[in-house]
Amino acid sequence: MIRLRPAPPLLCLLPALALIPVLVVVLPAIHSGGLQIWLDCLLGALQPSLDPVVLKAMVRALQVTLATALAAWGLSGLSGALLALLSADVFWLSRGAPLWPAQILRSVLALPRSIHELIWGLLLLQIFGLHPWVAVLAIAIPYSALVARVWRDQLDSLDRSSLIAQLQTGAQADAAMITALAPAMTPSLLSYGGYRLECALRSATLLGVFGLGGLGTELQLSLQSLRFHEFWSGLWLLIVCSVALEQGLRFWRTRPKERFGAAERRQLLLLCLLLISAVVGGLWMQQLFPDDGAALAWQWPPLPDRDQLLQASTELAWGSLIVDTLRLTLLAAGLAIGLPALVELLWNRGAAPQVQSLIWSALRLLPPPLTLLMLLLANQPSLALAALALGLQNAGVLGRLLREGLDQQDHRRHQAMTVAGADSASSWLYGQLAPQSRAYLAYGAYRADVILRETIVVGLVGGTGLGWALIEALSSFHWAAVWLLIGAFSLLTLTGEALSDRQRQRWLQS
Repeated sequence: MIRLRPAPPLLCLLPALALIPVLVVVLPAIHSGGLQIWLDCLLGALQPSLDPVVLKAMVRALQVTLATALAAWGLSGLSGALLALLSADVFWLSRGAPLWPAQILRSVLALPRSIHELIWGLLLLQIFGLHPWVAVLAIAIPYSALVARVWRDQLDSLDRSSLIAQLQTGAQADAAMITALAPAMTPSLLSYGGYRLECALRSATLLGVFGLGGLGTELQLSLQSLRFHEFWSGLWLLIVCSVALEQGLRFWRTRPKERFGAAERRQLLLLCLLLISAVVGGLWMQQLFPDDGAALAWQWPPLPDRDQLLQASTELAWGSLIVDTLRLTLLAAGLAIGLPALVELLWNRGAAPQVQSLIWSALRLLPPPLTLLMLLLANQPSLALAALALGLQNAGVLGRLLREGLDQQDHRRHQAMTVAGADSASSWLYGQLAPQSRAYLAYGAYRADVILRETIVVGLVGGTGLGWALIEALSSFHWAAVWLLIGAFSLLTLTGEALSDRQRQRWLQS
């Protein structure tokens, strides 16, 4: 029997079909009054508020967000590097030790990694109260586990022949690992370390939307009160800061290696930057909140007993909660993966690449809850609307990745197909997208895992899925339901992570 399989370039476009059910629900629900509000919001971008009081408040809020991001990035990078080393098989093999400590540590790190930083923030808020360091810890805990996983995977996947040869000649384990593995690890450390700083800034803004301080709080209050001029004052500040950070990180990644020196020196420089960021961020937080220098108050929530857990498990509508979360994930992932490829296919001439880069930057800049709040100004709450907000933000991430890949690849294949008489769509699909498609789909599989974690973010605003049930349980101090929902969400996330890892490896190896 002949099995027909779509070509990878076409598989990049198929997820865009998720746009159909989303638009079927969203478009009929738009009301005319909301369109006027959208117009007022867009006009506010041209006339942001220049009131000194507003600007002073926005600048201070931005300082809080930046200090939070720097401190969290530094702490998570340092702890993640240490945990990556201790959880790597090669670390224990180089010492002739058994592998069970690494295996145990990897299992332990799966739990904090599976829980979104927003959940950590809400939990820590209940434990410590409204303290500025709550946001730092909420980001640093899951980020440490994420960094450890990525860098550990890179470390264990490296060729060990040079390491084995040095160990057999009597070299010490630490010296042999640095000499044999450090040069190959440098690109991953630099690129992923910079990427995590961008993520930390977005996470710090996101936590502010849910009341943990910073620019996100100011943006949310301005948007909810329809003060669009003030909203855009803060948003333009965030845009300038994000663009400056993005350009700085791009220069960092593309800077000639000779300027940095040896690989070991570049890694040491990154570790020093992480340490400096943690210290500077902490001192900055101390300066911004001088009255919060006291120790964190500790009030651990009560642990439910067996009867309370059983009662809570029967009260929750598990079927609908899980189904809604999975539907939200599939729709948002389809939009995130399919939209960039579809836009590139339909619009790839002239100034399209430059304009698209601006669009993708704008989409990934705004946290999904704020995007959802903007959409709710002219629409009714629905799962489709939440999927649209989450999908657009992640489309910005994948769109940037696809655009950079297309810019860096060899264009001779595309030119040859065009000269041979192929139509523009076919020549772009098989001349431009085909070389990028497998890597793009592999990263799309990883992004689907991230989207599953992020459903908690729009679920809290859109009233759907496990996220909505969790915020309801937290607001009513129903701790039995809180622990059950966190456990269910963590299990669901780990399952999705395992499936996306398997699919990503399949795409990369095919």
